[in-house]
Amino acid sequence: LFASALVAFAIMERALITRDFTVKYVAENGSSHTPALFNFAALWGALEGSILLWGLILTIYLCAVLWRFRKRLGDKLLAWATLVMFAVALFFFGLMATAASPFRSFSPPAGFDGPGPNPLLQNNLLMAYHPPFLYLGFVGFTVPFAFAIGALITGRLGEGWLVETRRWTLFAFAFLTIGIVAGAWWSYEVLGWGGYWAWDPVENASFLPWLTGTAYLHSVMVQERRGMLRVWNLSLLCATFSLTILGTFLTRSGVLNSVHAFSNSGIGPALLTFFGVIVAVCIGLIFWRGDRLRSPGRIDSPISREGAFLVNNLLFATFALVVLLGTVFPLIIEALNQSEITVGAPYFNRMTGPIVIALLFLMGVAPALPWRKTSAETLRQRLLVPAWVGAGTVVIAVAVGARGIVPLVVFGLGGFVAGASGRQLVLATRRQGIRGLVGRTNGGMIVHIGVVVIALGVVASTAYTHQADFTLEQGNTAHIEGHSVTYLGSSTRTEGNVIIQEARIRIDGSKVYAPKLKKFSNANQVVGTPSVRSTPVSDVYLSVLTLPEQANGTITMRVYVEPMVSWIWFGGGLIFIGSFFAAFPGRRRVPTDPVSSPIGPVASGRTGDDAPGTSEPVGAGALDAR
Repeated sequence: LFASALVAFAIMERALITRDFTVKYVAENGSSHTPALFNFAALWGALEGSILLWGLILTIYLCAVLWRFRKRLGDKLLAWATLVMFAVALFFFGLMATAASPFRSFSPPAGFDGPGPNPLLQNNLLMAYHPPFLYLGFVGFTVPFAFAIGALITGRLGEGWLVETRRWTLFAFAFLTIGIVAGAWWSYEVLGWGGYWAWDPVENASFLPWLTGTAYLHSVMVQERRGMLRVWNLSLLCATFSLTILGTFLTRSGVLNSVHAFSNSGIGPALLTFFGVIVAVCIGLIFWRGDRLRSPGRIDSPISREGAFLVNNLLFATFALVVLLGTVFPLIIEALNQSEITVGAPYFNRMTGPIVIALLFLMGVAPALPWRKTSAETLRQRLLVPAWVGAGTVVIAVAVGARGIVPLVVFGLGGFVAGASGRQLVLATRRQGIRGLVGRTNGGMIVHIGVVVIALGVVASTAYTHQADFTLEQGNTAHIEGHSVTYLGSSTRTEGNVIIQEARIRIDGSKVYAPKLKKFSNANQVVGTPSVRSTPVSDVYLSVLTLPEQANGTITMRVYVEPMVSWIWFGGGLIFIGSFFAAFPGRRRVPTDPVSSPIGPVASGRTGDDAPGTSEPVGAGALDAR
């Protein structure tokens, strides 16, 4: 299966690179004038090619899973998990063979040249990386989903299958995170509107499985340590995979009008049916195994780590529900009443703001909470330093001019979380040196710091952005928020099938920047290309609205000054690095009870799936070590 997907991928890339217009996909998306990199990336720039890439990545995961468990190929749980992955592959290969066939033929007339990719998709290098990372994340969630279905079918519902799939889930989470952040960066660098996230339905389609996947990564620790939340974890995994299919439907069915979405296609009904089948199978299996999913553990005290994780999960589930409702509600109304309504950013900001604040608070408190229960004195000692860091962050923010209750609350909580995570990392590195950064707990602290960095960047750039439009003659200077922009002139040149009008703008009397207007002859479309001076403190963002016919005429441009935007990209990198650190074991502890088979029923630290367990599984030390 992998070989067939790889050969198909290679054939399509060869057709794109050689401009073989007898292939319909190349005729519609290729061009002799498209730069080589974007011509290569055109494979995932349209519907059929994106399904082909999806199939290739899925077969890579299949091969990786079977290689990883090559010594246990006779295990029934692994057999069922493999069968589930083959069933998913069958669906996507079926799309490639029918409604989304990438190899339909075409008879080009003499001298034919294709239009090339959408101009917006050949205007920034991030287009070559953003979609593959998203697919690695989306498709990666197939692995834990398949093992969850295998566990339900075989009845082996202990914690062993969780241990084996945790790393796969972390990898999918890391790739999806970097894909989302890269997409936001692409939007910022290409669209010229000074923003990076607009609660676009297609953006939400990738964000939804990220939310449920993040909830799962937290709650799975409770099941491994205390044997609790079995139904909840299975439901989260099923929901995460189902949302990847729903997101695929939203972006590839033509139901949405978005710069991110594909055009109308015939695969919408198939994707929606597949989504319905997945949901029905998951609900049926969980209902069937209901008696065996009862948790042997219980929460001894709400002021404990498992109590904090439970609240954390409820908040993430609410967050996902709010986003899902705002995304699909307009589509449901349109389908029922044939009328269009819009759910915009004000709804999402108003509904998700309090959830984000509560999640930040829990991110700071949860690492300081021990399992089972804690005393007020212990909690005070562990949170003292983080509290001072949070208070200091607010003081610094006010000193540099930050105002507003909500931004200052986020800054304070951000400092609080960074203090709590930093305290954990300092203690770990003191004991183990740099090796202390590796492992679930400390890798998770790096992820938390990355989330804080993103949150601070989003709040600062949203609350304190300034923009202004200027009409300038050559040599004139405008001022905005302490910055000067001087128009030095403009020029026009032709590169391939693109006519480029370029302005030269000097910022603060130093470096010259060049925002552009590009006219693609094949598409007869003008695309603006902003130019950004980026620093850790703030970005000065230049977007040309109109350029003169003559080099010395006047221009109209829009200038944004946005604090701390670069923190968002840096935070995404921290999450990616921290996820990989968390995926690998830290310093091993001596297990309290040998675990005979990580996939088998003994892996939960009990003598069997249905054996009565204590509040603390006997094999918890072994699970943590793994």
